[in-house]
Amino acid sequence: MQGRTAIPALLATLLFATAAPAETLNLLIWESYIDQKILDRWSSITGVSVHQVYYDSGDTRDEVLADPNSRVDLVVTGENSAALFGRKGVLEKIDETNVASLRDYDESWRKRCSGRGLPYLWGTMGILYRSDVLAEAPTSWQDLMRPAAALAKHVAMYDDHNEAFVAPLMLLGQSINTNDSSTLKAAFTLMKEQAPSVLTYEYIISAIQNPAVSKDIYMALGYSGDQHVLNAKAGTPGVWRYAVPKEGTLSWLDCMSVVANSQNKDRALALLDYLGSPGSAAANALALNMPTASRAAHALLPEEVRSDPAIYPSPDILAKSQYQQELSTESVQLRRRIISTLANFQ
Repeated sequence: MQGRTAIPALLATLLFATAAPAETLNLLIWESYIDQKILDRWSSITGVSVHQVYYDSGDTRDEVLADPNSRVDLVVTGENSAALFGRKGVLEKIDETNVASLRDYDESWRKRCSGRGLPYLWGTMGILYRSDVLAEAPTSWQDLMRPAAALAKHVAMYDDHNEAFVAPLMLLGQSINTNDSSTLKAAFTLMKEQAPSVLTYEYIISAIQNPAVSKDIYMALGYSGDQHVLNAKAGTPGVWRYAVPKEGTLSWLDCMSVVANSQNKDRALALLDYLGSPGSAAANALALNMPTASRAAHALLPEEVRSDPAIYPSPDILAKSQYQQELSTESVQLRRRIISTLANFQ
């Protein structure tokens, strides 16, 4: 693994070289994270096309947002980034006057996006695994951080400075938001011990498309919903499955935001409102097998979806979950230094 010191060349080419056409919106987003049919319907109604630009790391996304010359109109951020870039004036303030569909979202969700984004999708972090290889489903973060000998070089982790520490810190019984250096060093010890079993530190959705490693990944750190994307991309229906460890996990929320210096801000706000509307939000949740934060959209979903614990986590799991909070600058720097050294122990 190499630490990311620059924005990938493809992102730079797409976002910095030239301004996007007036009737095209650039959406910075995770791969396979929105139903293309919804964007196509929007384009057929408005004549405005939506160009998706993918990132595979929150750190990479934040590098793009931090550059005032980027040509991003909308972006999917985590709740922490929504708050951080909101304070910096990078993300547009939104309320029911410019995004009317916000009325369908409870205030508790809206606060987590800091008034700078629409609550988009939410879920948990856990362990993805191949059910045709593992005889038993993993039940603990121990299964990932101290994998069985047969899983050596068959594990995929993730080099984001937030998510990479969820498993070791939960296993240690600590806050995933700790800024304490001694606690982070204890997590580092677990990460070093795990490293010889790790095949790649590339996000699993990207890694599964890499022929050099894809067939050798049996277990991975990932998000609820990723199992459906993995099965679709790997052509293995039902094989990849997802488990939330008994110790608890990260309960995450992603926010869809409009970039304040967008050259087509009114169109971007209109698209955000369209995506947040009950019909669009429900269709997107169904297509992605993920939970929506919209009350009105939730009411449109079939009962079997609303009661599916793989989509809507049980109350006991949520009770043991933690939300991400903003980290100190020193904590972020230490976490990134730790991640940058892990390849030395593989």
